[in-house]
Amino acid sequence: MRRLITTVYALNFAFLLLAQPQLARADEPQYEDDLALVYGDKSVISVATGSALPLRRAPAVATVITAADIQATGATSLDGILETVPGLHVGRSTVMNLAIYTIRGVRSALSNPQVLLLINGTPVTNAYTGDRGLISADMPLENIARIEVIRGPGSALYGADAFSGVINIVTKTAKEQDGTRFGVRLGSFNSRDAWVLHGGKWGNIDVAASLQHSRTAGPHAVVERDAQSGLDQLFGTHASLAPGYQNLGRAATDGNLELSYEKWNLHLGFMHRENIGTGPGIGQALDPSGWGSSRRFVSDLKYKDPDFAKDWGLELNGSFTYYNENASVSIFPAGAFGGAFKDGFIGSPFRWERHERLNATLHYSGFAQHHVRLGMGVSKEDLYKIRETKNFNPDNSPINVGAFSDLTDVTDTVPYIRPHSRIVKYVYVQDEWQFAKDWTLTAGLRRDQYSDFGNTTNPRLALVWEVDYNLTAKLLYGSAFRAPAFEELYVINNPVVNGNPALKAEKMRTTELALSWQPQPGLQLGLNLFRYQMSDIIRVSNSFLNENGGSQSGRGLELEASWDASRSLRLSGNIAYQRAIDDITQKDPGLTPRRHAYLRADWHTPAGLLLNAQVNHVADRQREPADPRPKIKDYTTLDLTIGSNRKYAGWDWTLSVRNLFNADVREPSFYSTPFVNLPNDIAMGGRSVFLQFGYKL
Repeated sequence: MRRLITTVYALNFAFLLLAQPQLARADEPQYEDDLALVYGDKSVISVATGSALPLRRAPAVATVITAADIQATGATSLDGILETVPGLHVGRSTVMNLAIYTIRGVRSALSNPQVLLLINGTPVTNAYTGDRGLISADMPLENIARIEVIRGPGSALYGADAFSGVINIVTKTAKEQDGTRFGVRLGSFNSRDAWVLHGGKWGNIDVAASLQHSRTAGPHAVVERDAQSGLDQLFGTHASLAPGYQNLGRAATDGNLELSYEKWNLHLGFMHRENIGTGPGIGQALDPSGWGSSRRFVSDLKYKDPDFAKDWGLELNGSFTYYNENASVSIFPAGAFGGAFKDGFIGSPFRWERHERLNATLHYSGFAQHHVRLGMGVSKEDLYKIRETKNFNPDNSPINVGAFSDLTDVTDTVPYIRPHSRIVKYVYVQDEWQFAKDWTLTAGLRRDQYSDFGNTTNPRLALVWEVDYNLTAKLLYGSAFRAPAFEELYVINNPVVNGNPALKAEKMRTTELALSWQPQPGLQLGLNLFRYQMSDIIRVSNSFLNENGGSQSGRGLELEASWDASRSLRLSGNIAYQRAIDDITQKDPGLTPRRHAYLRADWHTPAGLLLNAQVNHVADRQREPADPRPKIKDYTTLDLTIGSNRKYAGWDWTLSVRNLFNADVREPSFYSTPFVNLPNDIAMGGRSVFLQFGYKL
């Protein structure tokens, strides 16, 4: 902690000292407007209240990432750009190597239901795991106008899953696309991407459309020992495929069509993921031929009239989502369990979901100094069909000899889950009250009623004080909940864990203090302090049953700084520190970084080039309380990007090198007995190079 505080003060001092020679230049006319054009507009956010607000007055600790940020950093996927957000670290699950968005040290083992992901305000959530599911693999960035990230609870506005944070992806409108643009990208690991974007008019209708496709073989990340290596020691066999490469290949196709006419907006979206590799293996045993796939179709119709009646505004939104997820995996390889499984321990789960949502929001501004927001809605989550084939019994014994020919359809006999559905009804109220000059109090309350596990009520309070024209202070309080996912409630015939229909929602209470200070034009500093308490955490008991029983407390800080050294040079960065404690063991629950630092430099050269450098430092990751292994190794990566800042005859290009010095980046594996399944953790691959070309008609 002493080292962190010293670093924080040093960074503050350096920014303040370096800024002094530039103060006269910072006062030149239109300087801030020029910077907004160069770096993108970060000043407005809508996810904090449901309405657009200046970021410094928003009743939340938030970050906005613009399309200009994405282009400058050379990021190729959502996971890469989110790592730049203070207090947010992108970890990895052993299930298909999916990203775990860890905010302020809050995470679970295999899935990521604590963070709510929205696309234009519509949730990207599956009912089975409660998170983004397989559809989240390699989400593209070319059609994104901005990404809004709230760190802290958002249940008072968004309900379940807005537990530790909310991420809202805002796609490009017809005006922002303004014409037709084509692009291609080639890179390491046989990576290939192509896209076309179009924005224009069809009569009186604004049309925005995009189509993107990507394919990669994935990094050459080595697993030295896996779970089967441990089983081989127990059974005296040699079935393990380790050492070997993780299975990290995938293909993705994304399509979007947005039609806007006056107060109406229709969005149609398609996301398809196929041949998603199993990473280090579903059972943490290498599986080079296993795969997963998913499909998501969404239709979202919105109506918005800010002047529906005197002092009243109205928003209506209805959406329908179809989601399908399936896999065929070898949980353990051929010869597993002393040779009992001739061709491997094989399973193929399939599931189909429907999500229907309808909500209405009223805005009332008839009270002086008040903006009242009233909302209500209903949604239905329907896991309406499942199918499962496998060559093993619920007690892990083989069906016959465990061969491919022994694969049996158990959908109607002993499936892993049966169809279920839930209906959620909710109502909320929020009041933004400017009760004095420069003082705003935002108060909100939401009540959710679930058909399958109960009700929950969550408040929020946010006091924002504009102390001076260049200084803003915020004091925030909020509570959040996470509804149990279907797998936690209803999984059956599973020898590892069983569902528990009696589960309650996980809960969190958070208090935050945030300061935003602009001591001089072009220099911005921010400090966020937070403390939270989690209860009723869902964990697996000694009887292999999901139960509410855990609690966790945490605290920490986030320091942000950016300095516009000149019209062409910007330096920025952030440092985050968090400390979590399991209230039962009185130890760090482990797996997440206590310290995380990020530094960035952007230089627009006179020759029309944009140079970008990023340093990412992840440190002080503890093991789980029972795990005797040493702490996970720290790592530091350097990314460099060079690209054209201007278009030449419609062309632009970007060259990016990720992890320039080939640092050994690893994410923690979980503790297990009688041996650790992945004793050397999860390797993330090394240096990579990407070259991108774009052309605008």
